Formats: sequence, C-alpha cells, structure tokens
Amino acid sequence: MAVVYEKTKLLTDKPLHYCPGCTHGIIHRLVAEAIDELGVQEKTIGIAPVGCAVFAYDYFNCDMMEAAHGRAPAVATGCKRVNPSNIVFTYQGDGDLASIGAAEITHAATRGENITVIFVNNAIYGMTGGQMAPTTLPGQVTTTSPYGRDPKLCGYPIRVSEMLATLDGPAYIARVSVHDVKHIMEAKKAIKKAFETQIAGKGFSMIEVLSACPTNWGMTPQEALKWLADNMIPQYPLGVKKEVE
Repeated sequence: MAVVYEKTKLLTDKPLHYCPGCTHGIIHRLVAEAIDELGVQEKTIGIAPVGCAVFAYDYFNCDMMEAAHGRAPAVATGCKRVNPSNIVFTYQGDGDLASIGAAEITHAATRGENITVIFVNNAIYGMTGGQMAPTTLPGQVTTTSPYGRDPKLCGYPIRVSEMLATLDGPAYIARVSVHDVKHIMEAKKAIKKAFETQIAGKGFSMIEVLSACPTNWGMTPQEALKWLADNMIPQYPLGVKKEVE
C-alpha cells in the first residue's frame, strides 16, 4: 500500500503543549517537513524563543538552543558565523520578535545574516495572558486594551515584513497564513524557499506566518480561523515582500 501521509522525522514523539486550536503545531510541521525534504537535518540548528514556543526544543528532532527573550537572532548569528555550513533558524512569536527583540531582528536583517527566521504573528501575547502586542490590531480587545487598541494612545500595529523589506540586507521575506488548507500549502512552499535561500548563501530570510490564538482571543478554533482571515489578512497582506534572485 502506498504511503500518502506520515509523520516527518524532524518532529519528536513528545505531545505538543499548545492550546486547542492553536496553529503553532501546523507551523512546526511545515518547518520540520521543509528541513526533512531538503536533507539538512544533521547540520540544522534551531533557536527556541521565550513565549508560547519556548519548549520548541522538545519538538524538533535537530540540534536546538534556547535564547533569552527577543535575542534569538543574536544567538543564531553566533551559531552561523562559528560554522557557516550549519543551517540555522529561529522560531519566534510577535512579542518576542517585534517587541523586546525588535532591535535584534532589525540589525540581523540589515547585516544580511544568512539565517532563516520563522515569525509567528497571532496579534497578541499568548503565553503571558493575552496582553496587547506590537501586532495587535486597532480596536482589538486584549487584557491590557479591554476597550480595544486605540491608535491615538498606543500607536498602530507594526508590519514587520514590510519594514524589514526596506533594508538592503534581506534576501527573501514573505508573509503567509495557515487558516485553511490552501494557505497552509502556500506557507509550506514559502518556508522551504526560505531555507533554500539560506542554503544558497543569499542572506537573511524571514517568513511571517499569520496564526490563530483561540484561547486569548476568546473564540472557538473555528471562529479564530475565520477572524484571522477576515481581520488579520487585511491588516497584514499576504505575499512576497522582498526577493533577491
């Protein structure tokens, strides 16, 4: 009998700790499949963040390191420069990358560090209780914006991909989503291309993945996926933001 679907070797057997309906699990699978298909498992190093994915080192079957909050790009830079033949990726949420780690990601990108960044944007701080994040939408209710984010008080959400795409250093930046099967397949292609960009030595690559957080959004998983499509994509348009051939 032909095998049409099986567990990728790049994921361990440890059960995921994420909330029901959280799309981190889907993104983990896509990252693992890309590494597996490219055949670079033995020389891959992943950098885990502080946030919902803090235990990512338990799930990826490759060498992993833990970074202080927001500092994953700096740790990845060190790993890559010590041994340029390694394939190095960071896996970061929007609080980790776009808030406390904003300077780290900006300078890693402008230096053109030959690393791959997986940036998970769910428009909220997940692990610490649902506070407003740099990516929280105008009007979005969080525990620290109970009446909705007011741009007059808090500013507007940061479009990280567009911001980094203005720099000279990045080679490939794209924004994808995982709210339905069609977009999951497109996300897989983009993630794999980001790793291929690194393997080719072209420089910094980042994939921003729009992700659902049903628990902190106060929704069912089904409602959260629809809310993502209806609200996050208009704020964060999908597509390639920069590509250097």
